[in-house]
Amino acid sequence: MTRRRFIALLGGAATWPLGARAQQAAMPVIGFLNSGTREGFAHFLAAFHQSLNQAGFVEGRNVAIEYRWAEGEYDRLPALAADLVHRRVTVMAATTTPAALAAKAATSVIPIVFTSAADPVTAGLVASLSRPGGNATGVTNYLTDLGAKRLELLHEVVPKATTIGMLVNPNYPDIELQRRDVEEAARKFGQQVHVGNAARVDDFDRVLATLVRLNASALLGSRLIKSTIQGQRRGRQRPSNFAPACRSGLRCA
Repeated sequence: MTRRRFIALLGGAATWPLGARAQQAAMPVIGFLNSGTREGFAHFLAAFHQSLNQAGFVEGRNVAIEYRWAEGEYDRLPALAADLVHRRVTVMAATTTPAALAAKAATSVIPIVFTSAADPVTAGLVASLSRPGGNATGVTNYLTDLGAKRLELLHEVVPKATTIGMLVNPNYPDIELQRRDVEEAARKFGQQVHVGNAARVDDFDRVLATLVRLNASALLGSRLIKSTIQGQRRGRQRPSNFAPACRSGLRCA
């Protein structure tokens, strides 16, 4: 995935003919939808703005951007996507897989340009990679063996670990495929994987305590879990989450 490719798709989508834009203001409006937080995706957002500028689009001058952040709460995405549709944005930039799915469900008319860490065909975003069809197109960094590679790296760090904890957000659309990849790789190393579902920050202490009780000696996390923490800890004291598990002997990765 490259920024240039993403912005090229975004610019092209803005030129798609749309009857719904007939009464829209002259300045195009990008609806930016993300399942995480502005802070968590600050680096991506800076690259997004830079590439827009290089393509001749400057926010506030010749393009407007409506931002919607779900802050790790995936169940907010449908309403956020619907709000962007209601505002008749010119194009939607859905920059995570859950955001892309919410945008796809919200409109079949407004062009959608997505980035996805899941297989976009399996996820139902496009008909095929060569011929996406519909109103959605984008780029993906999906790797079928990513879970296996991460487990292999963890095995190098903790070679004697026989029980692995895998911390996931069960609401992520591709999580079952990720789980199967990790479990298949674990069998090659003679390991057992226990999956802990943590959809909200309040789930962390309970799930991690369960993994410790099951004698898990290493823990696989993910950026999805990180975005959940970043979004849902706002306005409240951060729970202990990863810290007590690591102090209890879990090697965290």
